[in-house]
Amino acid sequence: MPGTNLTRDEAATRAALLDVASYAVELDLTTGDATFASTTTLEFTCREPGSATFADLVDATVHEITLNGRSLDPATAYSDSRIQLDDLQATNTLVVRADCTYSNTGEGLHRFVDPADDRVYLYSQFEVPDARRVFTTFEQPDLKSVFTFTVTAPESWKVVSNAPTPDPVTQGDGTAVWSFPATERMSTYITAIVAGEYHEVLDMYEGKFGKIPLGHYCRQSLVEYMDTDVLVELTKQSFEFFEEKFDFPYPFHKYDQLYVPEYNMGAMENAGCVTLRDEYLPRSRQSRSFFEFRASVITHEMAHMWFGDLVTMKWWDDLWLNESFAEWACYWCEAEATEYTDAWTGFANARKQTGYRADQLPSTHPIAADNVDLHAVEVNFDMITYAKGASVLKQLVAWVGLDAFVAGIRQYFKDHAFGNTEFSDLLAALEKSSGRELTSWAQEWLQTAGVNTLAPSFELDADGKYASFSVTQTAHADWPTLRRHRLGIGLYDDVNGALVRREYLEVDVEGASTDVPALVGTAQPALLLLNDQDHAYAKIRLDERSLATVIDGLSRVEDSLARALVWGAAWDMTRDAEMATSDWVRLVLANIGSETDAWGVTKIPSSTALAVNRYSAPANRAALKAEWEQGLRGLLLDAEAGSDHQLTFARSYAAAARSDAAYDDLQGLLDGTFTVEGLAVDQDFRWELITALARGGRLDDAGIDAELERDNTISGKEKAAAARVAQPTTEAKAAGWSAIVDPATPNETSREMVFSIFRSDQDEVVEPYVEKFLDSAHTIIDTLGFHKASVVLEYGFPLAVGSPAVVARLDEWLAASTDAPTGARRYVGEARADITRALAAQERDAR
Repeated sequence: MPGTNLTRDEAATRAALLDVASYAVELDLTTGDATFASTTTLEFTCREPGSATFADLVDATVHEITLNGRSLDPATAYSDSRIQLDDLQATNTLVVRADCTYSNTGEGLHRFVDPADDRVYLYSQFEVPDARRVFTTFEQPDLKSVFTFTVTAPESWKVVSNAPTPDPVTQGDGTAVWSFPATERMSTYITAIVAGEYHEVLDMYEGKFGKIPLGHYCRQSLVEYMDTDVLVELTKQSFEFFEEKFDFPYPFHKYDQLYVPEYNMGAMENAGCVTLRDEYLPRSRQSRSFFEFRASVITHEMAHMWFGDLVTMKWWDDLWLNESFAEWACYWCEAEATEYTDAWTGFANARKQTGYRADQLPSTHPIAADNVDLHAVEVNFDMITYAKGASVLKQLVAWVGLDAFVAGIRQYFKDHAFGNTEFSDLLAALEKSSGRELTSWAQEWLQTAGVNTLAPSFELDADGKYASFSVTQTAHADWPTLRRHRLGIGLYDDVNGALVRREYLEVDVEGASTDVPALVGTAQPALLLLNDQDHAYAKIRLDERSLATVIDGLSRVEDSLARALVWGAAWDMTRDAEMATSDWVRLVLANIGSETDAWGVTKIPSSTALAVNRYSAPANRAALKAEWEQGLRGLLLDAEAGSDHQLTFARSYAAAARSDAAYDDLQGLLDGTFTVEGLAVDQDFRWELITALARGGRLDDAGIDAELERDNTISGKEKAAAARVAQPTTEAKAAGWSAIVDPATPNETSREMVFSIFRSDQDEVVEPYVEKFLDSAHTIIDTLGFHKASVVLEYGFPLAVGSPAVVARLDEWLAASTDAPTGARRYVGEARADITRALAAQERDAR
């Protein structure tokens, strides 16, 4: 609907016209299961009396609109998700009484009934533009205001918002009213309401600027899994770190963290009322990387309290800055203030790789995207925004120095507290604190797209020393910018069986080739590592000798960050068809058992599974799959009992199973006839085994239903749905696809099915879904909403049957579908790029 797609120009016009004094929002959550009552009183001023504007309200039944005491007819004033406001006065009061709709997609006010105990849970999710699904708004970040929420709900519920929670006043009919005090000045998208039969644990942080009340909340059925002591410790460590580094008091009076069901994101930085996926409270054993990631999410959202909530972007063009800063800051905090001291290694092994991938897709865009409207914001809310942005900020810190960077941030918070800014405001603060000109740096890094590739170029003399040495820089023809990089170079020698760094130097790389005279006359090492210490955002290449060294001996590199960079370089070379997939698999099998970084242990087998199934040459594939399957079995049996390695290799083995013997192992693990010392076959692992057996045709609906009887929880229902669609039958795929494109299917259930439905080795039943996907692409965003549809569009294309014929069909669709939604065209283009990359890798593996 055009009315929901606010443009940047419309927002600028409205911001120039209005100041918003206050919102008073009354919500009655006792009126039914499908809708709730919402009354909004908006006080605002107008700089040009007599002019007109509009307010925003989505998917509502409007009963009454009053502007300055004048009744407006909802039938004419409310249209296309907007309320038309004419003949404004200098000071205005707008009152809108409506019924709004609960969602099952995580947008607006999500309603969830827990199948474990039939308890009801609500939570709001408003970023980017969804506060207008709950109350009447001027929905843009630069029209900040104060908000006073009054909520009527069952008296047994907990109700939490941005302001401290008041004592409820019982009404004598089983309901109560919570009258919250006014909030600090904030944007609509970070307001929040969470209500339901939540379990509550309260604590207190005492820090540099005083006391901050803390709250942790979860569903009653998850109470035994909420490791509150760990969460509280991490919260307090993060507060202590950020208050010291930012030198600005926490601005929102209390800090609640609420773990909520069926979330469509990882977490959300609502001011003082952070919501997080309740999958972060695991009911089964998880590896260290899971908890490291959870820590990064918690610290990321806390960093937003200052960067994003206290100081907020003027318009969504600077969304990248919000997210990139919080992303960089969360790893900074993790590494300095928590037990995860190797956080930057995990960043290199996992998160940064998502940025590199996104930056090589046809949908890549500058970090500072040109978000002309809300539709553009939704499409550009991606790993360029998060991972690449954080990587580039990390390089900026190296460029100006950490002390100068922190000094600039501190001044930025003081100058713009509770206001709105543009990137130029931050840049000015950093230029002042560092004394460096940053405008040209910002242009080349933030306003251009694509990733550079850095490679060593050298000649050796007769003694094996470098006679010349340079670093070459290249770029994709579509994104040809060559950038300045602060680059570490490490030289590693074989010393008593270990690869030890002999020498390290840093150079500034610029242009197509940069000479490094300091290395002339230096003996060639066993391993030459560009971007040692990981300052730069760039793909790097290993020379022939270095690659030979690491294929069998990567585990002999003692430094975990150096290993991460080698893993990344070899993976980039595999994805770019410069290294055979078979060589990558052998590199992994030879070295992953000794990897110490938690993210490396978890992420690298996952990447390898993709390579085996899609990057291997068809003629080699069956043999490589068998080699991978049996290699994982060996790694599983050799791993230390009860270790993360053992758990990861068990999961990877289940996913890799293709032979009858492997499926027999999985069945044995499930029924107890095959045991591995230290490996707990808990409920979540049971579902992984169930899904693998279903995928192989070894388990049918009856077997899945029997498991669901053991685990009749929402997690069980979601996992059962994933197992059903994994079956290699026409009926399973048809039922699964029908549910995926059904708006009534809850978002998390749909997500689980999307990730499970289109498997390799099921070509006959998967192939028809190329056309079914393309048929749905035109309308699915309108049908499901952007968040839910984007999961289907991004992950639901049947890449497993990718071929030259499919590429040709996608080209045909793209040429004929110029009227398709931008998001749909984007993800179809990405699918095409993934297939062409896989085909190139297959050709390389065949040589």
